[in-house]
Amino acid sequence: MSKPLQVLVVGAGFSGATVARILADAGIKITIIDQRNHVAGNAYDFENEHSIRVHKYGPHLFHTANLDVVNFLSRFTAWTPYQHRVKALLADGRLVTLPVNKETRDIVGSENIVDVFYRPYTKKMWGLDIEEIDPEILSRVSVREDLNELYFPNDPFQALPTLGYTKLVENILNHPLIEVHLETLFEKSMVPNFDHCFNSMSIDEFFDNIYGSLPYRSIKFHTQSFPVNKFFPVAVVNFTHNEKFSRVTEWKNFPNHGINNELSTLTFEEPCDYSENNFERFYPVKDINKLNRALYDKYCVLIPPNVTFIGRCGLYSHLDIHQAIASAMSIASKFLAAHHQ
Repeated sequence: MSKPLQVLVVGAGFSGATVARILADAGIKITIIDQRNHVAGNAYDFENEHSIRVHKYGPHLFHTANLDVVNFLSRFTAWTPYQHRVKALLADGRLVTLPVNKETRDIVGSENIVDVFYRPYTKKMWGLDIEEIDPEILSRVSVREDLNELYFPNDPFQALPTLGYTKLVENILNHPLIEVHLETLFEKSMVPNFDHCFNSMSIDEFFDNIYGSLPYRSIKFHTQSFPVNKFFPVAVVNFTHNEKFSRVTEWKNFPNHGINNELSTLTFEEPCDYSENNFERFYPVKDINKLNRALYDKYCVLIPPNVTFIGRCGLYSHLDIHQAIASAMSIASKFLAAHHQ
């Protein structure tokens, strides 16, 4: 009888947790490590001292048309329906709908849409002028000709995990063949001790930046509680000014995120280069000339056969939650097929 496979998974976010669970369900022994002191990666949430649930690394919304992803996650969580709506705060104090719909267009004027909503936000978010960014990024929030108010109007399944993302990931990792080690840094010397390594770290960091560093954007989060019951009619409000903050989240406006009639907790986001924020990598930078992607591809040639990169950093791709999970499910299935599990 052959010895059971042993696999190392680096990163306990959605990508790592999904790979770990699928392989564990197939009888593979999993060791999963994360340098942080919690699971769930950037989707980590917690209840603060005011009984309000906060997403530590910014708001995470689950929306998808992929029922395979929904069915996988539904093994580990109940769902609370939630359709995300976003407003933008204009210079005169008015709140208008994003993505830009017919009503918003009529208020600001068609000729002003780019300069009001796209140009300042792009500069803050990506550190690039709008002409330098990959158009695919901008098309994620396209202008509409109707009165739609939903941020994800085309996704049939939109909900939040009823007990939060942290609990959802904890449930995914709750398996006798999965061993979790937090506050554990990855070292290359770990890899030979396993049959395979699935790694969600940045590929340039893995290879000691021998070809140079891949650029990432990061976010500094400024969270404060105010003695006001409620500020905004929606959970997320984007700023249209040229100042450093890009948006604000009022956490109570999400369902199941706490009841407190005396105060409200808000998080303001300040985009920056990852080198200005303890090298916390959040968003790969997709430049219009695809130079960053070319550098990533150069690193990919170096990947050894016993290592597979996963997740937003490992794949250098802007993945939403459902896309990260779908990618991880596919990668895990291919691994099982190759090993006849």
